[in-house]
Amino acid sequence: MKTDTVEFLGWLKTQIPLLEHLGISRLTWDGQTLTIPTPLAPNVNDKGTGFGGSQAAIATVAGWCLTTLCLRERGLECDVVIADSHLQYLKPVTADFVTQVELIDTAASDALAERVVERGKGKLALVVEVICNGQVCMRLEGLYVAIKR
Repeated sequence: MKTDTVEFLGWLKTQIPLLEHLGISRLTWDGQTLTIPTPLAPNVNDKGTGFGGSQAAIATVAGWCLTTLCLRERGLECDVVIADSHLQYLKPVTADFVTQVELIDTAASDALAERVVERGKGKLALVVEVICNGQVCMRLEGLYVAIKR
């Protein structure tokens, strides 16, 4: 099942109103990589660089979206939550940026779906990156849990 990302983002904004304030107007998903382009202006801090809280929120949502979309494309409707995360702020964000998460190991998403079907829940570890001017500025390592509805 192919996902309409415009429809998905519209639905997502009704569920998480903060996304509108962060300036998120689109996302791309090709079945393996999810990318969220984001303007700096609504996410700026007092130093004129990207606010760490905005980066954390967008990175958390990116992993949540990838997990949700992987499951939906397998016909599974689940409640997805982040169970654990570790953030590393590596460089300041000085311009518009993208947040990207890639499903590097398709076996991991297959295992997630199998666990959800068999046990009613499963987990997926992801690495999400905030990239500005071609450099990784922040990295989130997160563990997402899916619970079948």
